[in-house]
Amino acid sequence: MISINVTLIGQMITFFLFLAFTKRFVWPPISQALKDRQAKVADGLAAAERGHLELSRAQESAAAEIKRAKEASGNLVVDAKKQGDQIIDQARTRAQEEGQRIIQQAQAEIEQQVLQAKEQLRKQIATIALFGAERILEKSVDASSHQGMLDKLAEEI
Repeated sequence: MISINVTLIGQMITFFLFLAFTKRFVWPPISQALKDRQAKVADGLAAAERGHLELSRAQESAAAEIKRAKEASGNLVVDAKKQGDQIIDQARTRAQEEGQRIIQQAQAEIEQQVLQAKEQLRKQIATIALFGAERILEKSVDASSHQGMLDKLAEEI
């Protein structure tokens, strides 16, 4: 029985020596490596969380910027349409004014031509009337001496 006890005591001493050696030389680097690894994992998780937060903020910012850009482009389109309508209205007004001016000018020209035609017609009628009076009277009517009478006759016609 002694051999089992000595073996058992030897194994116990070896075990305690192994335990002391492991506790002194092996366990601190392993523990430190685990702590470093745990810190790296925690930093990585914190960085991932910050990344998610920054990504969501960037997405919100991008959505807000897109919304502002759409509103700005909508306003630009509305302003351009208003400006286009104003230009069209101004052109239409100018065209109407120019048309009225051309019509008035044409009417004035027509009136002038009508007056000239009437004057020529009066002169021709006066000449015809003088010629008819000459034939009726069978004598020559002097146009220079009776110019007043001819002018009055032309005005009456």
